[in-house]
Amino acid sequence: MVGAIDIGGTKIAVGIVDSGGKLLCRFESPTRGDGPYKKALATTVDMLRSAVSARRTKLQGIGIGSTGPVYPFTGEIGDVNFFPTWRGENPVKDLQDAFAIPVAIENDADAAALGEARWGAGQNKSRLIYVTVGTGIGAGIILDGHLYRGVDQSHPEIGHHVVDASGPLCSCGFSGCWESLAAGPAMVSWIERHTPAEYPHRSGLSAKRICDLAREGDKWAREAVEHEGRYLGLGLANLITMFTPDAIVLGGSVMKSADLFLDEARRTISSGCRFVPFDRTELALATLGDDANLIGAASVWFHRFDSEGGHVGS
Repeated sequence: MVGAIDIGGTKIAVGIVDSGGKLLCRFESPTRGDGPYKKALATTVDMLRSAVSARRTKLQGIGIGSTGPVYPFTGEIGDVNFFPTWRGENPVKDLQDAFAIPVAIENDADAAALGEARWGAGQNKSRLIYVTVGTGIGAGIILDGHLYRGVDQSHPEIGHHVVDASGPLCSCGFSGCWESLAAGPAMVSWIERHTPAEYPHRSGLSAKRICDLAREGDKWAREAVEHEGRYLGLGLANLITMFTPDAIVLGGSVMKSADLFLDEARRTISSGCRFVPFDRTELALATLGDDANLIGAASVWFHRFDSEGGHVGS
């Protein structure tokens, strides 16, 4: 049994996951990014102790998946927009002190990639890229069964590679990066920029609402969906050209409506990529569902400390 902690921009979730990747219980608490780290830590410890008590079990370790930059081998939180006062804090050390068991942390997209590789749609794929499309775009890369890390053990920010330099400005500093054109808020921005003032669905618009409107036949929503599929496909085409992976697994809230986007994305991919065997890269939807973040967090611990040596895939 492994404790799992998902640190997100809006909530911290805690659970217990067994060695088969099954989530046995779940607790949640809202995240206050402007609040003190020590208070969030105390809440997390209380929730995990409640989970242990509820399952009447003993934990082997704790895995953490956290939004934003983290330093996986020191355990420190990096420069995370959501938690401006948390930089340099060390939940790995603090949780090891609280529970006296080994703890491991990774960026949440890397954690989800490990979860899908071990227990989900990426099983038996030694070269795997997991892409999550929601409020932003994140990705985790697994090559030859091992999580890819960059210089200083950093996590590659795939969502911020540029696909259209004339596109909208992104918080990363570039214009037209993949996230600014294909994440959920990009769909809303497209509708706001292109629809006439009298368009009746402007109020309270979200990516999910746009998808619902597209299914109902709304002209503007259908165009927004087509735009989303094209730019989703451009980013995926770049990943296929650069990495030629066995599979790309797609997750995140926007991908709950993947049937609206994938045909256009595949057309975009097939219009280029001719120098690599793009048709051999499988596009698959994540299978761990709403529990993906916690299951992924647990897989972080298994990847780091399991007796198999942290190897996933085949």
